[in-house]
Order: sequence, then structure tokens, then C-alpha cells
Amino acid sequence: MKKTLAPSTVVTTRDSKGRHFISTVEDAYDKAELGEEEAQRVNEAEGLADLITNFIAENRTTDKFKDEEVKSSYSYLSGYKPKGLNEQCNKLRVLFSGIGFCNQDLLAQIEKGEVELPKHAEGWFAIPNWMKNPKIFGTTYSEAVQKVLNMIKQIRNGKFENYREGQLDEKRLRQLARTQKFFRDLSESQGNPDILIVPAQFGIRHRGRSVRRAREVFLTNEFGLGAFAVGIMILTHPERLQHYDDLYIDCAGDEYDDPGSDVRFDRAPYFRFFDGKVKFGTDYVGNADDRYGSASGLVPQQ
Repeated sequence: MKKTLAPSTVVTTRDSKGRHFISTVEDAYDKAELGEEEAQRVNEAEGLADLITNFIAENRTTDKFKDEEVKSSYSYLSGYKPKGLNEQCNKLRVLFSGIGFCNQDLLAQIEKGEVELPKHAEGWFAIPNWMKNPKIFGTTYSEAVQKVLNMIKQIRNGKFENYREGQLDEKRLRQLARTQKFFRDLSESQGNPDILIVPAQFGIRHRGRSVRRAREVFLTNEFGLGAFAVGIMILTHPERLQHYDDLYIDCAGDEYDDPGSDVRFDRAPYFRFFDGKVKFGTDYVGNADDRYGSASGLVPQQ
């Protein structure tokens, strides 16, 4: 039997909302006043499960910002595939001297196939538990992000550009409360290790959606990844951004305050590849662009 990590509670037919759904189906069936033969034909008809599944899929998400979606065919052109956790962790220890290990028991379970990868996640990713290592990453989130950006510039031999150079501090860049909570829960469930194991996807699931639309349609077990986590994933998977036509990455787990805007914290960071360089900047959360997709983490549901 496969195990799960840091489960996220979901509503089932045993809960009040689930019971209400089932009672609605029961009422509709009773009101139809079917005869014996009619009931038999209805019971034997194919497609009922698909009908209910499609109904739930069409109605589970909010309509808020639904016009902020465009069709997109951009993908992982450069051939990115999730690497093994051992390879990722070893690379992090080379890049950030002094960092320790992930939860070894969990790592072993994953390698044995005993832990199920959540639906929609592309793989397991190694993300440093930055708050546990202030000597390496600093004492604030914005410092940790800057450390990662500096490392990207270093390993890319200077082929990196930060449009927000000198404008990243704790007053302007912050993680969403939802993202903070998920990372706290992951850290607690894994024993507060130096490196967290995070099931995630690198943007393709939400390609063509604005950042705020992506946030609206996140599943109950899904959360946006910020510039720190995405930057780390780029460091451990450098092939992810190597071509102008690679899908660019929105960091939906962060928000940024542009003093020139009339609305506070209405920006989110992004990474893209242009002119032979990885480029980091921020953009309005309501922009829907077919070249971008929000990266997210997905913990198992139970």
C-alpha cells in the first residue's frame, strides 16, 4: 500500500456538502417516478459516471477571472524532465555549501515507489528549507530569493538579467499566506530537514492563465510556487529554460509591490528566456499570456 505526504483534507460524500450532492441526485431520481422497465433502462444506461464527472469538472472552479485564460501550445521545448532526488540534493550541496539533507526515510520510500506522486505533479523536487539555514540564505524571504538569483547568474556564466535589481526586499517581495502554510506543513511532516521534498509541476498545467486565474483554479491540495522555489528548480534543472520558445514561468506563490502601481502587491515574479539569457522580473497578476504558466506544488490528498 502506497503512503502519502502531508495530506490535504478533501470533501467526501460522508461530509455535509457531499451528502447534499447525493441527496440532490436522490431527489431527482425520485421525482422522475420511473416505472420498473424505465428504471432498469436508466440503471443500465452507459455514461452516467462520465456525466457526473464532467458536471463536477465544469462546476468545481470559480468563474472569477475566467476571461484571463488564452490558448497556449508552448511547452518544455528544451527537453526538461524531472531529475532524481539524489541528483538534485547533491547539486544543491555543491551550489550552497553547508546545506544538509532531506528526510532520508521519505527519500527511500519514494525511491521504492511506496509514496504516490500526486495527480498533476510532474515529479519530486528538492527545495531548500531556507528558514532553517539563515547563514546560507539570509534571514528574510527576499534575501533568500536574491541568493538564488545570484547563483543562477553564476552558473549561467553571467547570462542572467534581473529587471528588479536592487528592488527586492521584505517590504516589496513576499510569499502568499497559502504558500507559506503549505511549506510549513511540508517541513513539519518531513521533520524540518535542510531540504524539503516537494511534488510539483513547472508551469505547463496553468499555461495561458493569468497568475490570479491560476490561483483561483488551484485544487485544494495545490499552491503556487514563488521565486525562491522556482529559482531552485531552474538551478537543479538548467535545461528548463534554454530556448526562446520554452514555456516561461510565473511564480504564483509570491506577490510584489510596485510603488508605481495604484494597487498594492498586484505583481508577481516570473522567469523567462530571451536574448540568450534567463531573465527575472515582475508583471501584473491579471495578464494572461500564452507564453507563461504558473508553477505549483501539489501535495497528496486524503
